[in-house]
Amino acid sequence: MRLTISEFARLVGLAPSALRFYDDCGLLPPAEVDATNGYRYYDKSQQPRAQLLRDLREIDLPLPDVRLALDASPSEIADLVRAHLRTLEAKSTATRTAATRLLTNLLSQKTTALLGGPELASAIRQVAPTAARPEDDDLGMVLSCVLLELGADEVTFVATDRYRLAVRTVRPVEFDGVAARVLVRADELAEVSRWAAAGDVVRVEVNGGLVLVRGDESRELQTVDAEYPAYGQILDGLTPPACRVVVDRVGLLDVLAGRDVVAFDIDQHSLRIGDEVKLDAIGTGSVRIGFTASLLAAALEASVGPDVLLEICEPARPVVVRSADQGTFTTLVMPVRLDG
Repeated sequence: MRLTISEFARLVGLAPSALRFYDDCGLLPPAEVDATNGYRYYDKSQQPRAQLLRDLREIDLPLPDVRLALDASPSEIADLVRAHLRTLEAKSTATRTAATRLLTNLLSQKTTALLGGPELASAIRQVAPTAARPEDDDLGMVLSCVLLELGADEVTFVATDRYRLAVRTVRPVEFDGVAARVLVRADELAEVSRWAAAGDVVRVEVNGGLVLVRGDESRELQTVDAEYPAYGQILDGLTPPACRVVVDRVGLLDVLAGRDVVAFDIDQHSLRIGDEVKLDAIGTGSVRIGFTASLLAAALEASVGPDVLLEICEPARPVVVRSADQGTFTTLVMPVRLDG
């Protein structure tokens, strides 16, 4: 029996956005893709592989090691996990379990989402800088805000300044109430990032306004009553990429420093800037494309992990920038026209 992506996500404990990313990476392709609408369908026989993938990513095993582990024997997987755990500090789940139980008991009938504090802080730090500055916002504070969409499967954070679009999803620990959306000033949201990171869990409450609760402390944030741009239509309107390339994120950041506009020549094995820069890459297709260096650098700085994935439809369309180590974060960056 075929399962929709949402059904399969609930079955295996992964967010739909994570499943889409693992499909793009070739780690967990769906059993079937509808040729007419692109909908993904999964088979229940894929559950063990998906749950192993989920468990490996939950311990922050790097993506290259995950790729090896998925097709390895149990003893080989155990060796990879032991080697990885030797590089990490032991983590205790007792605090999170107790806090989750307590906060769940205290939840009211408001729309509430219980998020991990570090995950919430990470989402804020990645998305909030993309919002326009208030003095540059000609839509009455709309673009200088972050949109929060709360649902049972995902809490989504969205920001744009017209030249970039950043989207980050976080899977709630618990959810109660109906789906909701609220606009919050990006600067005020950024101010609570460090406060949120200090909590094991943070409860997000929407009831006419927005309140964040961490333990016995709370922060009430100003909300904006306005219509946010239909970012979903932008994402849905993207055509399949003609060129996809994975490149060293930090190395690419380094070559952008001090530049104004950069022209990339990309093929299956390299990303070049004229004759002066050549970065090793892994990809499909080839293209010549230009960027404002500061805009692309901002997207790279917000990503995490050593590698970044660029998906290019054509030189005049938005380019998708994805973190290879975090499928829940996506940025769109507008390229620039190259003369000659």
